[in-house]
Amino acid sequence: MQIAEVNNPQLAWDFLEVNAMMNAGNANYIRALNNEVNEVFDPAKNKNFKWGKAKRWVAFADNGEPIGRVAAFTNEKYINKGTEFKTGGVGFFDCINDQATANVLFDTAKEWLISEGMEAMDGPINFGDRDKWWGLMVEGFEQAPMYGMSYNPSYYKALFEGYGFKNYYNQYYYYMNVDDPLPEKFPERYEKFNAKPGYAVKHIKLQNLEKYAGDFATVYNAAWAQHGEAKEITKEQVVKLFKKMKPIMDERVVWFAYYKEDPIAMFINIPDLNQYFKHFNGEFGLLQKLQLLWMKWRGTNKRLTGLAFGVVPKYQALGVDSYLIYAAGLQLQGKGWYLQYEMGWAGDWNPKMVNIYKSLGGKQSRQMVTFRYIFDEKYPFERHPEMDYK
Repeated sequence: MQIAEVNNPQLAWDFLEVNAMMNAGNANYIRALNNEVNEVFDPAKNKNFKWGKAKRWVAFADNGEPIGRVAAFTNEKYINKGTEFKTGGVGFFDCINDQATANVLFDTAKEWLISEGMEAMDGPINFGDRDKWWGLMVEGFEQAPMYGMSYNPSYYKALFEGYGFKNYYNQYYYYMNVDDPLPEKFPERYEKFNAKPGYAVKHIKLQNLEKYAGDFATVYNAAWAQHGEAKEITKEQVVKLFKKMKPIMDERVVWFAYYKEDPIAMFINIPDLNQYFKHFNGEFGLLQKLQLLWMKWRGTNKRLTGLAFGVVPKYQALGVDSYLIYAAGLQLQGKGWYLQYEMGWAGDWNPKMVNIYKSLGGKQSRQMVTFRYIFDEKYPFERHPEMDYK
């Protein structure tokens, strides 16, 4: 067996192909877009290179056949509460069902991370935000993955644990039908806030994305960035993101709540892009873009996925979440536009978000795991601390 660092176009292609090879024959597998994976490792496209580095490798059998891959990352912005040591990441792991091959891949990543001053590695994670390719699937293989969701053969869990990785935290996805009735407290809270002066809910208008980008940044930074689980985001960054998403956004499924014009909560959803991408086999050229627009115009995509949800701390525990979600339900339910809804993942360290998903009547549909491997035993392993809501 040989390990080759990806440093030319052929190896970059091999890196993409390994993922498809390891999932060959699985009818539920949907290949990620090649250009989106490549952009993770492109300093001109991935802003995280400002704060870190990335390397990737492909493993080959003696006959030259690719049999595995792995990537490793450093990122000074990657900080978890309660962690006192420098932690890098591994991701984009694929491997034949052979512990020895997996060990060589993990060792390669570990040695490079140590050379970069890291003292532990989490994985599988992404060299970027947590909305894509984060965690290892351990439950939910019987259905196709949503856009951005990791998907892997079931034996990968044994390969991680066999190397010595430990469960740092679980990630849970919840599912419901769009037309499922919401609990009684939701309309009650909706009516309560509707009767209060100053409160309002509305979905976005695509022609005014800059305004909503600012609202997104306000809620996101208040609800998430202050907890140490995410870095602050600027309005300019969100504008760029929204403009990139605009061709596939549906303004009817992106909602904000306000108090006296100040944004206090957001409920951000998008159509499940994998319902389009499953036809493209990783490609996304002009032909695929035209095909996507045609499918969007015809309304063939009946699945929604959650992208972000948050309430400004001052307004938490008041029922604003129910107010916002019920308003969206009044717009969407019974229309036939969408039939299924799968919410974005919630970590077991965030019980409040898990309870929100459960309060909707959501049923757990998948489980991912983010693992941790500590290089030096002087640092005891501890699971991710529960989120501090103060």
